[in-house]
Amino acid sequence: MTPDPNPSVALDFTLQVERLYAALFRLATDEEPNLGGKLLYAGELAAASRALLVAANIAGAASLAATADVAAQKQAVRDGVADFLVNSLDEALRILKNEIRKRETVAVCIAAAPQGVEREMLERGVLPDLLAPHFRSGSPSFGHTVPHIEAFPAPASQVLVTWGVATAPAQWLPKLDAIALDCLPATPDHETLAARRWLRLAPRYLGRLAQATRVLRCELNIAKQIVECVQSAVEGGEFAIEVHIAITR
Repeated sequence: MTPDPNPSVALDFTLQVERLYAALFRLATDEEPNLGGKLLYAGELAAASRALLVAANIAGAASLAATADVAAQKQAVRDGVADFLVNSLDEALRILKNEIRKRETVAVCIAAAPQGVEREMLERGVLPDLLAPHFRSGSPSFGHTVPHIEAFPAPASQVLVTWGVATAPAQWLPKLDAIALDCLPATPDHETLAARRWLRLAPRYLGRLAQATRVLRCELNIAKQIVECVQSAVEGGEFAIEVHIAITR
């Protein structure tokens, strides 16, 4: 069993994923926005790239990373950051092409140094649709036509709602998530769709990192409504455990 993550570390990682997810979602323009059919190349599978792969999964994109670090490879698989660990670009492309064709999300890591992987991608004409933030001014390898993801500060009008339970999170957190979903506006605007997708899919792709706490960034009036509804449910006896919920900026 992998030890439970430090709560503060888990929250920091979750917030990093949330900002990257927001950046990715700005690029989604479908009627039900997601990045299905897009390939994100994250480069070296380091700490920031781990967060990006999780964000890409939540946003619906297929993603590719690479690392020769055996410990990083094992950690990515153990934490569910990478769905597949493969030994070559050939293996990665077989998986990616199939999932991209179906507009399904998948995260693949190649057990090799990214420099070699990138050279082979160029030789074979494999061009990603999106690049990681560290390709800030365009990539000399992939050219300046491939956009890079840029995480941006949260809007000043928004606040962060966090909620969690001390015991039996698998039983109780989905009930709290459902309350939060019900508090989101009914209008199908881009921001609301992004928030709904985040609440539905972030727990799945964050895995053990989100097993005890949830976060949602939203307007203050929505945050207050979520808190009020949760408090009402607790006072009404719907939760047999202690519930923690807070609003922060």
